[in-house]
Amino acid sequence: MKAESIVFAVAGMFFGVILGWVIGAQQASPRTSAPAAAPAAAGGAAAPVLDEARVQALMTIVNNDPRNAGAAVQLGNTYFDAERYPDAIKWYSQALEIEPNDPDASTDLGVSYYYTGQTDRALAQFDASLAIDPRHTKTLLNQGIVLAFGKQDLAGAAAAWQRVVELAPDSSEGQAARRALDGIASAGHPGAAQPTPN
Repeated sequence: MKAESIVFAVAGMFFGVILGWVIGAQQASPRTSAPAAAPAAAGGAAAPVLDEARVQALMTIVNNDPRNAGAAVQLGNTYFDAERYPDAIKWYSQALEIEPNDPDASTDLGVSYYYTGQTDRALAQFDASLAIDPRHTKTLLNQGIVLAFGKQDLAGAAAAWQRVVELAPDSSEGQAARRALDGIASAGHPGAAQPTPN
């Protein structure tokens, strides 16, 4: 087994910690940004069901007010939660056409791209999110996840996660980033930055 494979296996274990934070954060607060998380259907679990009643209610709003970016984002969130990522992409894109300076919708769009196998497009969307708000910690956390698991770029992931720790060390994003940094540092990756003490 190559040393690089061992590093990614260890990093994968720490991704589970991040995944736990992602699920907890989504359940604890209203959806503002969709952090990267493994689809629930992986490992034999049943895929989430689309909330058709919510979709219909939101579609009524959008049909009556086509410029309602908030309703478009909520439709994107509803489809994302049901793991219907192409539909989520449609609605996040529509929301950004209406309100192009929304880093949350932009980040959600990037995560949706990632889940449809468009890693480069996801990273480009995260760059767009960071152009809107360079301090957007959820974007940086997701950028690190996609760099680590989509591009196998642990040095790039570590840089993104280190930025999260610098910006918001006590936030849930900062704590998740610190655990990820600790994980890749303990795996001995030479490009991984050491987390700063809190």
